[in-house]
Amino acid sequence: MIGVSAPVRVRDLLRRAADGPVRVVHRGSDAVYLAVHDDGRETCVGVLGADAVPVPCGLRSRLPSLAVGTAAVHGGVLHLDDEPVVVRRLVDTRVPARSPLPRTGLRPAPGLPAEVTPAAVAGLVGRGEGLTPLGDDVLCGWLALHRAAGVATPEVDAVVLAHLHRTTLLSAELLRCALRGEVVPQFAALVTALGTLAEPAARAALAAVGHTSGAAMVHGAALALSALHTEGVAA
Repeated sequence: MIGVSAPVRVRDLLRRAADGPVRVVHRGSDAVYLAVHDDGRETCVGVLGADAVPVPCGLRSRLPSLAVGTAAVHGGVLHLDDEPVVVRRLVDTRVPARSPLPRTGLRPAPGLPAEVTPAAVAGLVGRGEGLTPLGDDVLCGWLALHRAAGVATPEVDAVVLAHLHRTTLLSAELLRCALRGEVVPQFAALVTALGTLAEPAARAALAAVGHTSGAAMVHGAALALSALHTEGVAA
C-alpha cells in the first residue's frame, strides 16, 4: 500500500473513474503521470515522490523514488503495479485570496512574453519544450494571480481552453488547475508574502521550481500584477 496526500478534486476524480488500465504518460524517478478518463476526456494525474514538484493534480507520497510499470483503477482506487494508492490526507491547493493586491517589487523578467491578452494566448499555449512548456507556465502564473485577486478573465480563459490541444496532457491539466485557482505550494506562499518582508524569499523559492517553470510562473504573476495595477483593481 502506498499512502498519499491528495486534493479533494483528485481524490474524487479517481473515485468516479471507470475500472481498467490507465495509460502512463510519463515515467520518472520522482513522478509518474497518468491519463485518467473523466467525463469523456483524459485528465492527467500525477503520483509524486518526496522530491517531486507538488503539482495541484498530484497524489503526494513520501517515496524516495518511483518505479512504475503499469497502472489501473479498481473500485475507485488507483493501483501501481497492483499496489493500491490510498489517500490518507487531503491537501488544499487553492491560491490564497488577496484583494486588493499590494504594490510590490515583483517585476516581469526581460526576454519573456511581454503581455497576456486574448490575442497573445494562442501563441503562448504549448510554447516551449518539456512536459510544461514555458508559455503555459507564464499563463498559469497570470491566471492564478487573477484568481487570487478575485478578478475574472473570461476572454483569456476561453482562448486558453480552445488551445489546450496544442500542449502536453500534463500542461493542459495544470492550465485547467490555474483556471480553477489551484496552484503549487510555492505559488501560494508567494501570493501570501506579496508586499511583506517575506516576498523576496518566497519569490526565489518559486523561481527555483523545475528548470524554468517556477521562473515563468513568477513572470506570469508579475505581468498580472502590473495589469491589475494599471486597471486600478489592485491597491
